[in-house]
Amino acid sequence: MPNDQPPAAALIWAASIAGPGASARVTRRLAGGTHASTHLLATTAPDGEMVLRRYPPGDDAASREASVLTALDGLDGWAPRLLAVDASGERFDQPATLMTRLTGWADITSYAPSSVAEQLAQTLARLHATPVERLAGLRRGLATTAARASGPAAGVIAAHVGRMAGAPAVLTHFDYWSGNVLWQDGRLTGVIDWSGAALAPRGHDVSWCRLDLVLLYGEPIADTFLDAYEAAAGLTLTDSVLWDLHALANSHSSDGVETWVPNYRELGRSDLTSAELRRRHTAWTQRRLAAADDIYANT
Repeated sequence: MPNDQPPAAALIWAASIAGPGASARVTRRLAGGTHASTHLLATTAPDGEMVLRRYPPGDDAASREASVLTALDGLDGWAPRLLAVDASGERFDQPATLMTRLTGWADITSYAPSSVAEQLAQTLARLHATPVERLAGLRRGLATTAARASGPAAGVIAAHVGRMAGAPAVLTHFDYWSGNVLWQDGRLTGVIDWSGAALAPRGHDVSWCRLDLVLLYGEPIADTFLDAYEAAAGLTLTDSVLWDLHALANSHSSDGVETWVPNYRELGRSDLTSAELRRRHTAWTQRRLAAADDIYANT
């Protein structure tokens, strides 16, 4: 959607949430992700900040995001808190949410890849350890990915989907990649864009983040991430090759990996063209299919 300035009605809405007599203004547009148009707002009387996210007309993401943020309740500081939602876009013809601002900024260029991988892994392990009883009402997510699977890895996933679905469900972000976390002074400070969160096996988030790291930095950094995740979570991820293929099958189609170009470009990686992303995606697919042949040939 176009990243236009919020309309006056959005600022009036934000001011009304801030308090009687408050006013609101746009500070800046926030980078990271193209599905929503996201702006940082500043309020006066009282002074404060909040984040406005606007979605295309008819999109249900605002409603889903509001439900998730309500269930997470800030997640001990790792997720924003919901301030208000206009799920149907009654105020200015766009579904929208208002939420608290987390410290930090999206950044995929400033820090050493190995440190990025380790902190991504440690944070994800912490999120996955969230008690499931806190998350009543979250959707069951794995079933929604089966229909998207395509390409060379789809057959392997279809053959083993029951095995994967049997893994214990945890809080999954469902779009955990480098652009959906915030950084300040070399430290990962928060996780954003929770509209797709679900209960699903941990392998979904792990493999999705590994794919992102392969595209950004290469396979060794993705392996650093997996090692750090397993150390932080205190476990060995079962069927990591299948989960990697699951991520690849769910990003193979024409509306898959090539469409990520704007996300990477906006965060400073203009070298990742659609052709280059597809090349890296194909090479990773071939390597993981070869590994699957070695492990699952007789199962």
